Amino acid sequence: MSDAGALAVLTGKAIRDLARHSSTNLIRWLDQVHRLHGCTEPVRLTGESITLDATSGKVLAHYRTDNEPHGQLLIRCGNRRASRCPSCSELYRRDTYHLIRAGLLGGAKGVPATVRMHPKVFATLTAPTFGPVHRGPGKDGVAPVCHPRRSGPACFERHQAGDSRIGQPLNPDTYDYVGHVLWNARAGDLWRRFTVYLRRHLAASAGLTQTAFNKAVRVSFAKVAEYQARGVVHFHAVIRLDGRTTEPTDVEQPPAWATVQLLDSAIRSAAAAVKLEAPQLGQPTEYLVWGRQVDVKPIHGGDFDGELSEQAVAGYIAKYATKAAETSGTLDRRIHEHDLTHLHERGATPHAARLIRTAWRLGHPETFPELTGLRLRKWAHMLGFRGHFSTRSRAYSTTLGAIRQERADYRHEQLRAAGMPQEDDTTLVLAHWSFAGQGYTPGESLLIDSLDPPKEGHPS
Repeated sequence: MSDAGALAVLTGKAIRDLARHSSTNLIRWLDQVHRLHGCTEPVRLTGESITLDATSGKVLAHYRTDNEPHGQLLIRCGNRRASRCPSCSELYRRDTYHLIRAGLLGGAKGVPATVRMHPKVFATLTAPTFGPVHRGPGKDGVAPVCHPRRSGPACFERHQAGDSRIGQPLNPDTYDYVGHVLWNARAGDLWRRFTVYLRRHLAASAGLTQTAFNKAVRVSFAKVAEYQARGVVHFHAVIRLDGRTTEPTDVEQPPAWATVQLLDSAIRSAAAAVKLEAPQLGQPTEYLVWGRQVDVKPIHGGDFDGELSEQAVAGYIAKYATKAAETSGTLDRRIHEHDLTHLHERGATPHAARLIRTAWRLGHPETFPELTGLRLRKWAHMLGFRGHFSTRSRAYSTTLGAIRQERADYRHEQLRAAGMPQEDDTTLVLAHWSFAGQGYTPGESLLIDSLDPPKEGHPS
């Protein structure tokens, strides 16, 4: 069959699919798809919006979804996961990049340019070991001998990038799956405890009381969670020292004694001091602690050999903001009990599947009532981790919401310049929307697959 014939078949299926639900022609549906800018799982809404004159109450515009294809309006899903929607996750990555960059360089988005001179580091906090796993190549790309041991679990191979065994336990029967899941579930609590200890250790290193330190210096940070191949999270964070002001969001130069060296030392000592008591469920882990690998690198302005620049750090953090547990062989959607016997068919590795089943077992409210607050069954597909992947302290920089509003305002100004009426203070919008589903119908998917991919760029 020729390309034209194949396209005709695909188009015919899509038209029949649309015709079952709406008499609206295909052009309007194509217009909706174009406005999605490549979103692969759009949200479908039903409802209406009414624009009124705020003074007189006169109806200026009235929109209903009744006449739309399928009687529904398609909007972008906004999912940050690259595995779910590459288009929306790319926009999230760009927004995160600008948020991190603003807190490093300043001079934009309400952050003063002086922050570039503040002491700041790029810190990585990891999890402890729960059992030996197969090793992959290091940061230099060289693959070492995996585990050349004379006794105990051993592996004498060199695993190249892409080897499915990387991150898998050498001996699953002795691996601490319970401790692994519990550590993921409490990782957010470990980070919060670390930020408290960090202030204490900074104050002690500076020879100040904690009260005096908090009056002089504020610790600002932005962090992102990343899954290692073994299925446990670790945190990358930009940590910056600011001068304390009366306003919670103002940023000033810190005192001269607040140095990068002071920050580096306090991060390492605070991470070593953090300890949370683990529920005793038969696993060898008594306390939940950070791993011994704590990496701290100073961040410098410009590009210096062997040193991190602000742009490199912002790009690195933004990249991991769009990835989740699926990078470690688990699933990117929530599971139900009937899914537990089909994890392999859905793409989970044996190690990830065992972690999922462990989280599901520990999440039983009657068997383990003390773990109910961890909601392990809800987050079993995330291997127990339920925290936010990207967080920031209040004074670090702007917010993702502010960046999105800035983009929306820019787009509205473009439309206003083109002569299209826009909402302002003289209008009032009343809207009622209901969720009608998500994703494309089979006919729509066939037609979209035949269309040219959208050009890269910020959606409106």
